[in-house]
Amino acid sequence: MNEPNERSFTLAELVERFGGELLGDPEGRVWRVATLECAAATDVSFFTNPKYRRQLEATRAGAVILARHDAHYTERSRIVSANPYAYFAKVSALLNPPRHWAAGVDPSASVHPNAQIDPTATLGAFVRVGEGARVGARTVIGAGCVLGDGVSLGADSLLHPRVVIYDNCALGDRVILHSGVVIGADGFGLAMDEGRWRKIPQVGRVLVGDDVEVGANTTIDRGAVEDTVIEEDVKLDNQIQIGHNCRIGAHTAIAGCVGIAGSTRIGRYCRIGGSAMIGGHLEIVDNVEISGAAAIAKSILKPGTYTALFPVSRHEDWLRNASHLRHLDALAGRIRELERHLAELERTKS
Repeated sequence: MNEPNERSFTLAELVERFGGELLGDPEGRVWRVATLECAAATDVSFFTNPKYRRQLEATRAGAVILARHDAHYTERSRIVSANPYAYFAKVSALLNPPRHWAAGVDPSASVHPNAQIDPTATLGAFVRVGEGARVGARTVIGAGCVLGDGVSLGADSLLHPRVVIYDNCALGDRVILHSGVVIGADGFGLAMDEGRWRKIPQVGRVLVGDDVEVGANTTIDRGAVEDTVIEEDVKLDNQIQIGHNCRIGAHTAIAGCVGIAGSTRIGRYCRIGGSAMIGGHLEIVDNVEISGAAAIAKSILKPGTYTALFPVSRHEDWLRNASHLRHLDALAGRIRELERHLAELERTKS
């Protein structure tokens, strides 16, 4: 079990800061956040899913954050909130503040003389910053990162070790890039010419808005001619591939291992489940939710939830169903012929 944080707050202080209604001891003090199952008397937890009802009843947490319709499930001190999960996120951020980094440039870093590094920024070991690049105030660049020529990186951003940003890409404020992220690699632009592939120069950029977070080993390709754009507050999980000339709308969240082919536009406030595959040159409007592992081959022009899955089944059953699927078109033709024949019989009788 981890040791309690140095920072602690009474439940009354949490409610004063974040709102909600406190039921229980206002002087109860919490140091950490924890799951219902692992929480101790000095921890605060949350409850949002009915399937964890037994853990709620058995928890030893000092306090639980939950919705009003769930407040009667426990007699422990609890904070009632309209959005318990978001409330828990705020409490967790309060109890686990970000690490403080000392400003300065590590002696092993390579910074071009024409680069502009804010004096409050932090550059770790073996960082490379190219000609004309700019790094904003209080931004932290971890060990082994590479910023190409002309890169612009805003204030209060954090690059974990081994991030690579290619030439001329521009990123906003409060951006978080996890290890292995590559921003601005060439898009997959090729033309067949007399039996051989000819590479199409990728001369666009990648533009990333404020408050974007990108997970480990995710790649975002630069545009072929126009820019690839990731709008503000987009959240990308690990191992996502975003093709050239895509545009991802503000506040959209995409789970791990999603692939998005080039020139697809995804709207604002969309949610895309893990391992979904989205074809190229498509449009997905605002407020669309795509289920995990879905394969999207055509545009989605109305908000809502979309699923394109084949349910898991025993291998033998799958083989039989797949065999039937191969004959669906012929079967549909036979049904249409039968319907036509029946219609003729009905007209004959009448």
